[in-house]
Amino acid sequence: MKTPIAAAAADIPARDRPSNYPEPFASRVKGRTKRALGDFFGLKNFGVNLTRLAPKSISALRHAHAKQDELVYILEGHPTLVTDEGRTKLSPGICAGFRAGTGNAHHLVNETDRDVVYLEIGDRTPGETATYPDDDLAMANVDGKYRFTHKDGTPY
Repeated sequence: MKTPIAAAAADIPARDRPSNYPEPFASRVKGRTKRALGDFFGLKNFGVNLTRLAPKSISALRHAHAKQDELVYILEGHPTLVTDEGRTKLSPGICAGFRAGTGNAHHLVNETDRDVVYLEIGDRTPGETATYPDDDLAMANVDGKYRFTHKDGTPY
């Protein structure tokens, strides 16, 4: 099937697998649904996800990227951005950027009773690693596949 040149983002199928995290971490993001817009169109240099967070859910474990930049743009709802600096309330039209290599860990938390919808945009620099300061988890992207280990390097 040929990929269309344009599509309604809400009609692009959600990911089959809600998370790449191993348990016990995958269940912590169960209220998150991602539509991989960039993958749908075959983009290779950067990814774009249309992400929906159900009430009382989180975007990801709090993490920091070593090589990949990331940006989020809030479309609906009022999530809380949690970074090393603290907590910041966001609203539609607000964006936040996370430069690679800073070590500033971040994630979004939906503490409201309504869904949050946002665009998540990041580059696909090879050899990416991520750290998770609040959890015993480390990630390395090896040959396009996410590999998760404990912080001491032992696999899950």
